[in-house]
Amino acid sequence: MGECRMKAPFMYHGQDHRWVVPSDTSLTVYLVTGSDFQPEALHVRCEPDNEEQLIPMELSQDAGRLTTWQATIPINRDKATTVYCFKAITAENQWWLHGAGLSKRMPGQETLFRFNSEYQPPEWVKHQVFYQIFPDRFANANPRISVTTNEYCLLGEEKPTIAKSWGDSVSEHGKQGACEFFGGDLKGIRDKLNYLQSLGVTTLYLNPVFAAPSNHKYDTTDYLNIDPHLGTNEEFAELVNDLHQRGMKVVLDAVFNHTSLNHPWFDRFHQRDDGQGAWQNPGSPFRDYYQFDGNSENYIGWKGIHTLPKLNFLNPEVRSYFYAGDNSVIRHWLRQPYGIDGWRFDVIHMLGEGEGATNNAHYVRAFRASAKAENPQCYVLGEHFFEATQWLQGDQEDGAMNYYGFAHPVRAFFANLDIAFAPCRIEADEFAGWLMEAMAKIPWSNQLCQLNQLDSHDTMRFLTMVNGDEATLRCALIFLFCWAGVPCLYYGTEVALEGGHDPDNRRCFPWERLDSRQDMVDFIKQLTSLRNQSSALQSGSVQWLYAQGDVIAFARCLDGERIICAINRGTTPKELSIPIWQTGLEQGCFSSLINKEEGIDASGGTLELTLPAKSGEILVQV
Repeated sequence: MGECRMKAPFMYHGQDHRWVVPSDTSLTVYLVTGSDFQPEALHVRCEPDNEEQLIPMELSQDAGRLTTWQATIPINRDKATTVYCFKAITAENQWWLHGAGLSKRMPGQETLFRFNSEYQPPEWVKHQVFYQIFPDRFANANPRISVTTNEYCLLGEEKPTIAKSWGDSVSEHGKQGACEFFGGDLKGIRDKLNYLQSLGVTTLYLNPVFAAPSNHKYDTTDYLNIDPHLGTNEEFAELVNDLHQRGMKVVLDAVFNHTSLNHPWFDRFHQRDDGQGAWQNPGSPFRDYYQFDGNSENYIGWKGIHTLPKLNFLNPEVRSYFYAGDNSVIRHWLRQPYGIDGWRFDVIHMLGEGEGATNNAHYVRAFRASAKAENPQCYVLGEHFFEATQWLQGDQEDGAMNYYGFAHPVRAFFANLDIAFAPCRIEADEFAGWLMEAMAKIPWSNQLCQLNQLDSHDTMRFLTMVNGDEATLRCALIFLFCWAGVPCLYYGTEVALEGGHDPDNRRCFPWERLDSRQDMVDFIKQLTSLRNQSSALQSGSVQWLYAQGDVIAFARCLDGERIICAINRGTTPKELSIPIWQTGLEQGCFSSLINKEEGIDASGGTLELTLPAKSGEILVQV
């Protein structure tokens, strides 16, 4: 994107349905180049049967400044994924176009364009606006079922429950966080569906709702029942039905790697009447559900944490219970009367045999097969804090919580932090390169189903990361809603809720702020409204138009729709000349979504734009 890149020829290949046309045996692919670029040879390079094949491209259309080329390549017969890139030969050198950009040398396998002909994610996912809810902190509508102080202890006689008033501060990181309860419940969520729908939300992602002693509920004691302090199974069925009646969907959190010490199978604190729990009982029928060291009291815990004993998937009864049986947990909640729409699998990359993640891919595929057998349109979403490429080739997960390909680069560009909160500053060209590299490694249909978040229950809130700078938050939100993948808001973002490391990032929703922060609510509504109406933002290819210093600009195009997103993170205004001719447009008029200016006219293939400091703009062709 820098000086060296500017000297390169213009070559572009999108990956939406205008650029890639599949048949049963082939892919027809299209490429545009600047009409002033006249290579001596232009090929598509593919690898049928793992051997290189160079297929000449034919001139398809020559109009104005753009020349369109096309070629048809065979779909791989030996595997589900077909990879390809483009090779141009000139008198001086070669140019290779691949998923991560343009280079003068042949790219590595990992950045080739890729198409999976066998496995596609559910069609509905890419059209959604997700909203993540931490149930105990969203809304309390049924105080009768709220946890009370000293009602029980999370660990035997240790860690007694603490009931707090709505909106009170949470404890410090590493202290009593898991023991504090504010009383959020399912009825609270259901009572706010009108609000959420008016906000433009279409799918809810709920942190765990199954019975568990902690407030975060990643320590499950019963996978087949809603925690009684959140509600009942019947109330959950009514919530899902209400969502579906509204055309909305819901994804639940699945914690299948480990259980609570309090789970009846483990029974660390001898709460069972029959004494059949696995703890201190080598003869227990559930002993082999976990990974004990012989007859000792030593067992494998998740990441060495003794309070989260790791399940033993070598045991066929464990496999049957979670995914393999007809009445498995995965299938149970996908069926009526519940009929959830997807599963978010907690720490799915760590699940496997023995202490580690041995044969992990086998189990992820098995989870997928179980879910898809019950509902072929079930969204299979994985949690990965780092790169998830190997899980996202189509046959395992439909999408991931996109930390590596979205949250990490966004944090570095806008907040000058890395994922571990160490200082990290990157310029616009590095930002664009990071995003494109991450996208390039997975099929386009999976790119569109990545769950993009600025923050979550596991991270500091984004507004706190940027030290309360709401202008920067708005820039990041504009990017969230315009980038490829599914936007997900963490509850409270719409009223500028702050929060540090957990549990501070799990503060109660401050409902009293709805009136005082209507400005931010309205801003979010602008973004969700555009996203929900725009096929280009849901499904269109990404085309970078500018990336230097503090400023980025890219287009999302599909069929006749063009949307340009431009953002200046810097502290001074920037004047831009955006080369819209690269999208095939010489002149046109754009409306301004954010600043509500009068229409901006573009002519001569260029759109002139002034971006104030710390601001973004979304321009919609009219």
